[in-house]
Amino acid sequence: MTNQEILAQFGPREAMEYDVVVVGGGPGGLSTAIRLKQLAADKGKDISVVVLEKGAEPGAHILSGAVLDPKALTELFPKWKEMGAPLNQPVTDEAMLFLSEETAYRTPNFFLPECSQNHGNYIISLGALTRWLATQAENLGVEIFPGFAAAEVLYNENGSVKGVATGNMGVNKEGEPGENFQIGMELLGKYTIFAEGARGHLGRQLIAKYKLDDGCDPQSYAIGIKELWEVDPARHEPGLVIHTAGWPMDNDTYGGSFLYHMEDNKIALGFITGLNYANPYLSPFEEFQRWKTHPNIRYYLEGQDKGLKPAKRLSYGARAITAGGLMSLPKTVFPGGALIGCNAGYLNVSRIKGSHAAMKSGMLAAEAAYEAVTGGRQHDELSAYPEAFENSWLYKELNKSRNFKAWFKYGLRVGTLMNGVEQFALKGNFPWTIRRDKADHSYLKPAAECQPIVYPKPDGKLTFDRLSSVFISNAVHEENQPAHLTLKDAQVPVSINLNKFAGPEARYCPAGVYEFVKNADNTDRLQINAANCVHCKTCDIKDPTQNIVWVTPEGGGGPNYGAM
Repeated sequence: MTNQEILAQFGPREAMEYDVVVVGGGPGGLSTAIRLKQLAADKGKDISVVVLEKGAEPGAHILSGAVLDPKALTELFPKWKEMGAPLNQPVTDEAMLFLSEETAYRTPNFFLPECSQNHGNYIISLGALTRWLATQAENLGVEIFPGFAAAEVLYNENGSVKGVATGNMGVNKEGEPGENFQIGMELLGKYTIFAEGARGHLGRQLIAKYKLDDGCDPQSYAIGIKELWEVDPARHEPGLVIHTAGWPMDNDTYGGSFLYHMEDNKIALGFITGLNYANPYLSPFEEFQRWKTHPNIRYYLEGQDKGLKPAKRLSYGARAITAGGLMSLPKTVFPGGALIGCNAGYLNVSRIKGSHAAMKSGMLAAEAAYEAVTGGRQHDELSAYPEAFENSWLYKELNKSRNFKAWFKYGLRVGTLMNGVEQFALKGNFPWTIRRDKADHSYLKPAAECQPIVYPKPDGKLTFDRLSSVFISNAVHEENQPAHLTLKDAQVPVSINLNKFAGPEARYCPAGVYEFVKNADNTDRLQINAANCVHCKTCDIKDPTQNIVWVTPEGGGGPNYGAM
């Protein structure tokens, strides 16, 4: 049954009305809600705010490195230390390494530009911070609905956004209501703030409907793949931040890594691959596993031969990163709502940081929405939000780094050199802007023009396969539901993607969702293992034919990253 048929038979949906509806319970969405309630409390007003979170709990789907600049948090809660915010490990030292296959060159710290410096920042679990923010929000009177995925944007007759509808629960694989069927509900707001994170399902629709990206560079993305390890104290240096560039990537492929020494003998390590890579044989997951074998990296994860306690991999996850920067930032307001955080693209790729930007953008949107609601307005454009952004420290920060990702279209060496000139010598004040004109999926070359990449088999100690990795991401989906990884045309994966590009789906997905298998007559078909999905959205971004569309599964499904 179509959604319209379900509504005709089981509707109407229950509707709940609020002043402001926030879609997404990450740092940006929660900061929006908190700031709204703070403003209302300061002025003795009452404003109703609800946050929808598709994860089983706030923080379940949150994944980041993460080194946090506490600037926005301090604006939101000046006494966050006394309040017990989980920022326990300050950065104590940092290193930028350029790797060859066997060696590493460390850039002297006095040559690091401001964007690469991390003194005053904290190594954190962003999931833990998100849970703490959710508690603060609830203490202020924010209603939070975890396990409810916003699946549909609702519009007024004049075309303005009036809210969202959550997805139906208990629909089986055939699209029919099952015995536990529960129709979705409508959350209606005078304004709706979309804070879904990178490549948000509803955000994509809003950008297309209102043409919010007209005149912007195409958005650019990367995939970040992360593991959390517990290591022997002898190999743990609390507060050490390491970033690397170079090997195993070639000069023409954007990528890099991080290795952060957290508290309690834990190390967060991960690899970032720009999704504008050209070789369809490249696998971001295998590149990450290969990177761990570098002598300067495996040092922290091995050492049993020296009497050290074996290191243990605790968890795994993957997430798309919105990396286009200021020149790819769309218009962030439309009638009835706004985009914030990575749903819009505020991440500062030169700093490898987006959480502080998501929080600040949410606070700016909240201030605009508060003035509108208390002024008797509804469903119009919150023009005060982008105006405030252009006068904020966040705009100045992003403007300084607007060329960072674009320089790398000329290769690693030129990109590194020019960013060194721009960020170190000129302090981000480069007189020209470098533009991009191609979306990430359009960079993929036909397989016949590329060299296959042979990756070593995992050893199960330092390097691993996808399925064992997905297991420790705690990904769970209701098995008997329609696949949330949909195809516009079921013939395209074989007729084009497999025949022309050697089936890149099987390699760019970090969770083993896509497999090409043989039918009984020896023809090929694409098998979609939707239950493996960790909601990274890479397939939606990198599919060369843009035939894959990621939609929201039942609320509460997906990974549960815990301390990640």
